[in-house]
Amino acid sequence: MGTLRVTALLAVLLTGLLPAALLGGAALRSLARTILAVLGVRLVRRGPAPRPGSLLVANHVSWLDVLALVSVTPVRLVAKCEVKGWPGIGATAGRAGAIFIDRTRPKTLPGTVGDVTGQLRAGRSVAAFPEGTTFCGTEHGPFRPALFQAAVDSGAPVVPVSIGYDSTEAAFIGDQTLWDSVCRVARLRRLTVTVAFAPALRPAPGADRRALARAAQASLGGGGYHLAA
Repeated sequence: MGTLRVTALLAVLLTGLLPAALLGGAALRSLARTILAVLGVRLVRRGPAPRPGSLLVANHVSWLDVLALVSVTPVRLVAKCEVKGWPGIGATAGRAGAIFIDRTRPKTLPGTVGDVTGQLRAGRSVAAFPEGTTFCGTEHGPFRPALFQAAVDSGAPVVPVSIGYDSTEAAFIGDQTLWDSVCRVARLRRLTVTVAFAPALRPAPGADRRALARAAQASLGGGGYHLAA
Protein backbone atom coordinates (compact mmCIF):
# COMPACT_ATOMS: atom_id res chain seq x y z
CA MET A 1 0.00 0.00 0.00
CA GLY A 2 2.79 2.41 0.89
CA THR A 3 4.59 1.88 -2.42
CA LEU A 4 1.42 2.44 -4.43
CA ARG A 5 0.66 5.64 -2.56
CA VAL A 6 4.17 7.01 -3.01
CA THR A 7 4.03 6.21 -6.73
CA ALA A 8 0.66 7.99 -6.99
CA LEU A 9 2.08 10.95 -5.08
CA LEU A 10 5.02 11.31 -7.47
CA ALA A 11 2.62 11.22 -10.42
CA VAL A 12 0.45 13.91 -8.84
CA LEU A 13 3.48 16.13 -8.21
CA LEU A 14 4.79 15.71 -11.75
CA THR A 15 1.47 16.73 -13.27
CA GLY A 16 0.25 19.19 -10.65
CA LEU A 17 3.16 21.34 -9.50
CA LEU A 18 3.44 23.45 -12.65
CA PRO A 19 -0.31 24.32 -12.90
CA ALA A 20 -0.35 25.12 -9.17
CA ALA A 21 2.70 27.38 -9.55
CA LEU A 22 1.28 29.20 -12.60
CA LEU A 23 -2.35 29.46 -11.55
CA GLY A 24 -2.25 29.40 -7.74
CA GLY A 25 -5.60 29.75 -5.99
CA ALA A 26 -7.99 26.93 -6.82
CA ALA A 27 -5.27 24.95 -8.62
CA LEU A 28 -3.08 25.01 -5.52
CA ARG A 29 -5.96 23.96 -3.26
CA SER A 30 -6.84 21.16 -5.66
CA LEU A 31 -3.24 19.93 -5.63
CA ALA A 32 -3.13 19.96 -1.83
CA ARG A 33 -6.39 18.02 -1.56
CA THR A 34 -5.24 15.50 -4.13
CA ILE A 35 -1.95 14.90 -2.30
CA LEU A 36 -3.82 14.24 0.94
CA ALA A 37 -6.20 11.90 -0.87
CA VAL A 38 -3.52 9.79 -2.55
CA LEU A 39 -1.73 9.44 0.79
CA GLY A 40 -4.93 8.20 2.40
CA VAL A 41 -5.29 11.23 4.68
CA ARG A 42 -8.84 12.16 5.68
CA LEU A 43 -9.40 15.88 6.21
CA VAL A 44 -11.90 17.26 8.73
CA ARG A 45 -12.68 20.97 9.04
CA ARG A 46 -14.36 22.60 12.02
CA GLY A 47 -15.24 26.12 13.12
CA PRO A 48 -16.13 29.35 11.33
CA ALA A 49 -14.45 30.14 8.03
CA PRO A 50 -11.95 33.00 8.41
CA ARG A 51 -12.72 36.14 6.49
CA PRO A 52 -10.29 37.25 3.75
CA GLY A 53 -7.45 39.36 5.07
CA SER A 54 -6.99 37.36 8.29
CA LEU A 55 -3.76 36.26 9.93
CA LEU A 56 -4.10 32.54 10.61
CA VAL A 57 -1.79 31.21 13.33
CA ALA A 58 -1.53 27.46 13.89
CA ASN A 59 0.33 24.92 15.96
CA HIS A 60 2.88 22.93 13.98
CA VAL A 61 3.15 19.13 13.91
CA SER A 62 3.98 18.05 10.38
CA TRP A 63 4.53 19.05 6.75
CA LEU A 64 0.95 17.84 6.34
CA ASP A 65 -0.18 20.95 8.25
CA VAL A 66 0.55 23.06 5.19
CA LEU A 67 -1.50 20.85 2.88
CA ALA A 68 -4.39 20.78 5.33
CA LEU A 69 -4.50 24.58 5.66
CA VAL A 70 -4.22 25.20 1.93
CA SER A 71 -6.96 22.62 1.33
CA VAL A 72 -9.57 24.30 3.52
CA THR A 73 -9.09 28.04 2.93
CA PRO A 74 -7.45 30.45 0.44
CA VAL A 75 -4.24 31.50 2.14
CA ARG A 76 -0.67 32.56 1.55
CA LEU A 77 1.87 30.82 3.73
CA VAL A 78 4.81 32.03 5.75
CA ALA A 79 7.42 29.31 5.22
CA LYS A 80 10.94 28.79 6.52
CA CYS A 81 13.57 29.82 4.01
CA GLU A 82 14.85 26.23 3.72
CA VAL A 83 11.68 25.36 1.79
CA LYS A 84 13.06 27.35 -1.14
CA GLY A 85 15.59 24.58 -1.71
CA TRP A 86 13.08 21.72 -1.80
CA PRO A 87 12.99 20.43 -5.41
CA GLY A 88 9.82 21.51 -7.18
CA ILE A 89 8.04 22.42 -3.96
CA GLY A 90 10.12 25.50 -3.20
CA ALA A 91 9.59 27.03 -6.64
CA THR A 92 5.87 26.26 -6.52
CA ALA A 93 5.54 27.82 -3.08
CA GLY A 94 7.34 30.96 -4.20
CA ARG A 95 5.24 31.42 -7.32
CA ALA A 96 2.08 30.78 -5.30
CA GLY A 97 2.87 33.74 -3.07
CA ALA A 98 4.61 32.17 -0.08
CA ILE A 99 6.49 34.57 2.18
CA PHE A 100 9.82 33.10 3.25
CA ILE A 101 11.17 33.80 6.72
CA ASP A 102 14.76 33.37 7.88
CA ARG A 103 14.67 33.06 11.66
CA THR A 104 18.48 32.79 11.78
CA ARG A 105 18.76 36.41 10.61
CA PRO A 106 16.76 38.61 13.00
CA LYS A 107 17.60 41.73 10.98
CA THR A 108 15.39 40.45 8.15
CA LEU A 109 12.31 40.05 10.37
CA PRO A 110 11.02 43.64 9.97
CA GLY A 111 10.99 43.17 6.20
CA THR A 112 9.10 39.91 6.53
CA VAL A 113 6.60 41.53 8.90
CA GLY A 114 6.17 44.30 6.34
CA ASP A 115 5.49 41.76 3.59
CA VAL A 116 2.81 40.06 5.71
CA THR A 117 1.30 43.43 6.60
CA GLY A 118 1.03 44.32 2.92
CA GLN A 119 -0.75 41.07 2.10
CA LEU A 120 -3.21 41.55 4.95
CA ARG A 121 -3.95 45.14 3.94
CA ALA A 122 -4.62 43.90 0.41
CA GLY A 123 -7.28 41.57 1.78
CA ARG A 124 -5.28 38.34 1.41
CA SER A 125 -5.18 35.88 4.29
CA VAL A 126 -1.76 34.76 5.52
CA ALA A 127 -1.03 31.62 7.55
CA ALA A 128 1.95 31.21 9.85
CA PHE A 129 3.29 28.72 12.39
CA PRO A 130 4.53 30.97 15.21
CA GLU A 131 6.10 28.12 17.18
CA GLY A 132 8.86 28.26 14.59
CA THR A 133 9.28 24.50 14.38
CA THR A 134 7.30 21.28 14.68
CA PHE A 135 6.38 19.71 18.01
CA CYS A 136 5.30 16.18 18.88
CA GLY A 137 2.59 14.96 21.27
CA THR A 138 1.09 17.38 23.77
CA GLU A 139 4.22 19.52 23.87
CA HIS A 140 3.97 22.97 22.30
CA GLY A 141 6.41 25.79 21.84
CA PRO A 142 5.52 29.39 22.73
CA PHE A 143 4.16 31.51 19.90
CA ARG A 144 6.82 33.94 18.78
CA PRO A 145 5.30 37.42 18.65
CA ALA A 146 7.05 39.05 15.66
CA LEU A 147 4.47 38.26 12.96
CA PHE A 148 1.59 39.32 15.19
CA GLN A 149 2.83 42.88 14.65
CA ALA A 150 1.55 42.57 11.07
CA ALA A 151 -1.99 42.06 12.39
CA VAL A 152 -1.62 45.04 14.71
CA ASP A 153 -0.27 47.29 11.95
CA SER A 154 -2.91 46.24 9.41
CA GLY A 155 -5.86 45.91 11.78
CA ALA A 156 -6.37 42.35 10.55
CA PRO A 157 -8.19 39.74 12.63
CA VAL A 158 -6.09 36.93 14.08
CA VAL A 159 -7.58 33.45 13.71
CA PRO A 160 -6.07 30.70 15.90
CA VAL A 161 -6.09 27.33 14.13
CA SER A 162 -5.73 23.98 15.90
CA ILE A 163 -4.31 21.18 13.76
CA GLY A 164 -4.64 17.69 15.20
CA TYR A 165 -3.90 14.13 14.09
CA ASP A 166 -5.13 10.73 15.23
CA SER A 167 -1.67 9.16 14.94
CA THR A 168 1.75 10.24 16.17
CA GLU A 169 3.15 8.88 12.90
CA ALA A 170 2.22 12.23 11.34
CA ALA A 171 4.95 14.02 13.29
CA PHE A 172 7.87 15.50 11.40
CA ILE A 173 10.59 16.12 13.98
CA GLY A 174 14.18 15.28 14.77
CA ASP A 175 16.70 14.39 12.10
CA GLN A 176 14.36 12.49 9.79
CA THR A 177 14.14 13.58 6.17
CA LEU A 178 11.01 14.75 4.41
CA TRP A 179 11.15 11.64 2.22
CA ASP A 180 11.28 9.36 5.28
CA SER A 181 8.24 11.11 6.73
CA VAL A 182 6.31 10.87 3.47
CA CYS A 183 6.98 7.13 3.25
CA ARG A 184 5.92 6.59 6.86
CA VAL A 185 2.63 8.43 6.32
CA ALA A 186 2.03 6.47 3.11
CA ARG A 187 2.34 3.19 4.99
CA LEU A 188 -0.42 4.06 7.48
CA ARG A 189 -3.72 2.29 6.98
CA ARG A 190 -5.52 5.55 7.71
CA LEU A 191 -4.79 9.01 9.06
CA THR A 192 -7.16 11.84 9.93
CA VAL A 193 -6.15 15.50 10.23
CA THR A 194 -8.57 17.93 11.86
CA VAL A 195 -8.32 21.65 11.20
CA ALA A 196 -10.34 23.67 13.72
CA PHE A 197 -10.75 27.44 13.39
CA ALA A 198 -11.30 29.39 16.62
CA PRO A 199 -13.23 32.69 16.70
CA ALA A 200 -11.14 35.59 15.45
CA LEU A 201 -9.24 37.90 17.78
CA ARG A 202 -9.44 41.55 16.76
CA PRO A 203 -6.43 43.54 17.96
CA ALA A 204 -7.01 47.13 18.99
CA PRO A 205 -4.80 49.81 17.41
CA GLY A 206 -1.43 49.74 19.11
CA ALA A 207 -2.07 46.39 20.77
CA ASP A 208 0.89 44.58 22.30
CA ARG A 209 2.00 41.82 19.96
CA ARG A 210 3.27 39.65 22.80
CA ALA A 211 -0.07 39.75 24.57
CA LEU A 212 -1.79 39.01 21.26
CA ALA A 213 0.47 35.99 20.69
CA ARG A 214 -0.32 34.64 24.16
CA ALA A 215 -4.05 35.14 23.64
CA ALA A 216 -3.93 33.37 20.27
CA GLN A 217 -2.06 30.38 21.68
CA ALA A 218 -4.45 30.16 24.62
CA SER A 219 -7.33 29.98 22.10
CA LEU A 220 -5.96 26.86 20.40
CA GLY A 221 -8.01 23.80 21.26
CA GLY A 222 -6.66 20.29 21.10
CA GLY A 223 -3.99 20.84 18.49
CA GLY A 224 -1.40 18.12 18.23
CA TYR A 225 -2.97 14.69 18.67
CA HIS A 226 -6.45 13.44 19.42
CA LEU A 227 -5.75 9.76 19.83
CA ALA A 228 -8.56 7.27 20.25
CA ALA A 229 -8.74 5.54 23.62
